[in-house]
Amino acid sequence: MTEPLAGLFKARQREAPGPGPYARSLRLCGEYLAAQEPGATGPQVRLTRAVGAFAASLDGPAADPFDALLQVGERALEVGGEHGLGLALGLAESAAGIRRRSKGAWRLRGLALDGLGRDAEALECYERYAALLPDGRPAPEVARRTDTLRRRRECLEAAVALFPGEGAELRELLGEPTATTAVLAPRFDAWVRARVAGHGPGDPAVRRLLALYGSYRRLDRRDRVPDPLLGGTTPVDVGGLRALVAGRTVCVVANAGDVSGSALGAGIDGYDLVVRCDSFRLRAEGTGGRTDLHAVTLRGDTPWDGPAWTQRAGVRLVFGDPVAGWRRAVRERIVPGAQDHVGDGSLRRPLSDPALLGEDGWGAAPTTAFTVLRLLDFLDASPRLDLVGFTPAGRLRPREAEWVGRHATHVDDSKMRIALR
Repeated sequence: MTEPLAGLFKARQREAPGPGPYARSLRLCGEYLAAQEPGATGPQVRLTRAVGAFAASLDGPAADPFDALLQVGERALEVGGEHGLGLALGLAESAAGIRRRSKGAWRLRGLALDGLGRDAEALECYERYAALLPDGRPAPEVARRTDTLRRRRECLEAAVALFPGEGAELRELLGEPTATTAVLAPRFDAWVRARVAGHGPGDPAVRRLLALYGSYRRLDRRDRVPDPLLGGTTPVDVGGLRALVAGRTVCVVANAGDVSGSALGAGIDGYDLVVRCDSFRLRAEGTGGRTDLHAVTLRGDTPWDGPAWTQRAGVRLVFGDPVAGWRRAVRERIVPGAQDHVGDGSLRRPLSDPALLGEDGWGAAPTTAFTVLRLLDFLDASPRLDLVGFTPAGRLRPREAEWVGRHATHVDDSKMRIALR
């Protein structure tokens, strides 16, 4: 998919006027796509589609190229790595040049710089983004990263101040706005070891230094939790979830355009418990307006780096393995007050957990919809369990669709409904 688009971009670059506001962004996208190897992954496919939408918006009178440009940057963040983050940064710089007061441009720039380890520059962009907001309150993930970067900086400055005559090199490095964490962290490690060796571990200043060093290293690996109690969120285990759904009619709703464009909303909201999965958008007339249970599956090597789960839900279930990544993702992406209950570790892998279903053969990445559906079916506590929006083929994996077909008691294509009870 990237090769035809790369060719398109070469042609479009010849057509685009050099000083045009989007010419640089167009060139960056073209260069990025041309350098990609075959075999695109999910995030890479989404990025390529966003680039295509951006290219189309440049000729579309009704489309806003600026919004499309920011969407490409967001998809580049998801791809990650040096090249993905570099593309996101380049596009953010172009966007900020086009609209100096764009909140989205400064947020994107901060996230890209943060991912590249350029802490001082990222913090400056985060602060600029917050200053542009009417209430000065940034999105939860930005607020969390801003706090972390500030605290890491404070640890380094306090450490250097403990030995004013011995920290010239480290102090100079701290003064460089483009210094990266990859450069700074090992220098700090070596500097701390030298102070311990020179002054001894019993020295009061060394003891304070070691405490600051420990705080810095913890913040280097994970953000501080602003509210350890998650705004009163109550953890639930398998028994607790069963009690919450017992006797209630349940529907699992697909994140699909035909559902959003339908008139099924009132019927969906008529269920006692509405389940939605992963990232979703609401349009009350089609999708209904409630989310009683939100299920999400962690994907990728660093699932804790995804956006915070800010949409309101009664229960939030997070599926993922291994347990260390699951814990970190829950710790960093759950937003205090955005849910009443959150599933605990006993619910993180229901399909493969021998204490629950213990089933093999669903593959390494079962869909979230099937995982939560299979769990609710296994709990056997609901008198009615329906799927809405899953009648078209391709929304479940083939083996998942076969299981649903075998267990369905009724299928209503006109309402896109499959009943399992």
